[in-house]
Amino acid sequence: MEEAIKIIIVDDHEIFRNGLKMVLGKLPYVHIVGEAANGQEFLDLIRTTPADVVLMDIEMPVMSGIDATAIAMKENPGLKIIALTMFNDDDYVQSMIDAGIRGFLIKNINKDTLDKAIKTVMNGGAYYSEELFNFFTKRVTTEEKHRDNEVKFTAREKEILQLLSEGLSNKQIADVLYISERTVVGHKSNLLAKTGCKNAISLLAYAIRHKLVII
Repeated sequence: MEEAIKIIIVDDHEIFRNGLKMVLGKLPYVHIVGEAANGQEFLDLIRTTPADVVLMDIEMPVMSGIDATAIAMKENPGLKIIALTMFNDDDYVQSMIDAGIRGFLIKNINKDTLDKAIKTVMNGGAYYSEELFNFFTKRVTTEEKHRDNEVKFTAREKEILQLLSEGLSNKQIADVLYISERTVVGHKSNLLAKTGCKNAISLLAYAIRHKLVII
């Protein structure tokens, strides 16, 4: 039997946390190791309670999910944080992406979506709700267009971007393309450098925005 995925829920509304626990309870591979009502409570918890995945609200009292995510990712870079929000505000989305999240979910979530999101980020991929597609495809500025015209991608890099957009892990991409996982990591590093993106989900947003992948 595979080891359970340890999850922490962070949200200031107890009713929502309880609902989320009910949904997660239907996923047999999940083990909820803790919950917190704000960012500071979460930071105190994660320093004593190891977790694999964090479901993180954005707007909370005491400390926001944005600030808590930024601190937690510096202390534990391997942590996989999925942001939860009722909002589709560009500032919130971009701030959480910059902080290092692996996924973004709107709160009207169902079991199948949550299941796919957790498995995708655990496999090294990035996941976002379909409701955020408008953010990822919004028009870029003239300055960005000028810069992006100078970015050239190889056929292999475009293949990797497409597979990333489908939620595949580094190992899965390597298997599909018959290359080593180390080579995939190298290509991803080059893509991050070329685009100026900070992480996988930011790279995914870039690829969608500039029509480099088919969704």
